[in-house]
Amino acid sequence: MPKLLELARNPLAAIADRWTPSPATVRRATLSALVMSVVIVVTGGAVRLTGSGLGCPTAPRCVGDSWVPTSAMGVHGAIEFTNRMLTYVLCAAVGWAIIAVRSQKPYRRSLTRLGWAQFWMVVANAVLGAFTVLTGLNPYTVCVHFLLAFILITIAVLMWRRTTEGDAPPSPLVGKPVQQLGWLLTLATGLLVAVGTVVTGAGPHAGDSNDVHRIPVDWKSVAQLHADLAWVVVALTVALWFVLRAVDAPVGPRDRTRDLFLVLMSQGVIGYVQYFTDLPEAVVGLHMFGACIVWIAMLRVMLAMRERPLAAPAVVPGPAQSGSAVSIGV
Repeated sequence: MPKLLELARNPLAAIADRWTPSPATVRRATLSALVMSVVIVVTGGAVRLTGSGLGCPTAPRCVGDSWVPTSAMGVHGAIEFTNRMLTYVLCAAVGWAIIAVRSQKPYRRSLTRLGWAQFWMVVANAVLGAFTVLTGLNPYTVCVHFLLAFILITIAVLMWRRTTEGDAPPSPLVGKPVQQLGWLLTLATGLLVAVGTVVTGAGPHAGDSNDVHRIPVDWKSVAQLHADLAWVVVALTVALWFVLRAVDAPVGPRDRTRDLFLVLMSQGVIGYVQYFTDLPEAVVGLHMFGACIVWIAMLRVMLAMRERPLAAPAVVPGPAQSGSAVSIGV
């Protein structure tokens, strides 16, 4: 009975008292949260691209008094409802990550906070998603919905990376000018993603077959700005790679910058294909997935520019070692 009371009062602490996950388990748990953060973006895009944004026209219920779609709602209701259910899978993945980092020894408050930040970001985006449905797919709330998903991905990447690091203040591996170039790359990539959401909000894929309000700008002009920003990001990535080689930076930042360049080239090909083929749904969905990978690759570049070494495990001397230490001291 006391154990049950303890579990009810503080379940995470009770689990931590009885289970110590391995570092590999903690890393897999945080990676699962990151993977699901990307999956929910892609499936959300599928909802929009199939015109299923109002497949479940109410929230939190699907339609009327029903929590699930009816047969009369057809495939659009099933698609929208499936995406809603995947939110619970995302919550489960984030929950597993929180439990794993809370149970590892020694306890690291910084990782637990990152886990809870993910959880509350999921909740906030779920609420915004419901509001988006209730406002008939308002394009501005759709844009914010997408950007919040990228904040979630950012936190998930940071948490995943921090599982292999310590909690000491970060030590830079490159000089301040190189760091500033990295931050400029981050800013440009953020603008690239933000302008991409405007293209979505103004473009032909409104998310539903009904008359859905669009952002009142010429989407082709915004798409051109999006492409121009993409080339700026590519140029900054190439510049960063050359600078890292010139200053003989560690191999980590150089490899991550190379990876970002390759991802950008792949994403650029997809982007031009979708533009010149009149935005086919499958290619647009692939481009949305690519946007997530570009953002993750950029974050890995920035995280590779500093290090937080893991603290050396404390060595508890055995009886023989203790005896030796005493005799030396004497």
